[in-house]
Amino acid sequence: MPSPSVNASPTLQARLVGDVRAESALAQQQTGESDAGSELATEMVEEALVANLRTELEAVSSAEARIRAHTCGLSVGSGVAIPDERLESEPLAERTIEEQQGSSDGAR
Repeated sequence: MPSPSVNASPTLQARLVGDVRAESALAQQQTGESDAGSELATEMVEEALVANLRTELEAVSSAEARIRAHTCGLSVGSGVAIPDERLESEPLAERTIEEQQGSSDGAR
């Protein structure tokens, strides 16, 4: 007479295979969700980088225009000379530090 564990073995195997398949399907689903989340996060970072690069490009274009107009180094707001120290640390600066701190638009 076979032992009870041998008789239960095919049933137990089927149950274990079902459990493994269910775990595998769950892992694949979670990985897919994680990948989708990672893709979204990557896309958001890329969009932020593009926005920052656009802002930087606009600042460079503005600085080039000031160079052509011979107003580079002068505040776009007041016409006051921007200190050399400021221009050395922020070459695209459009305003003095005091004007910048008072500015609410976040411009350079």
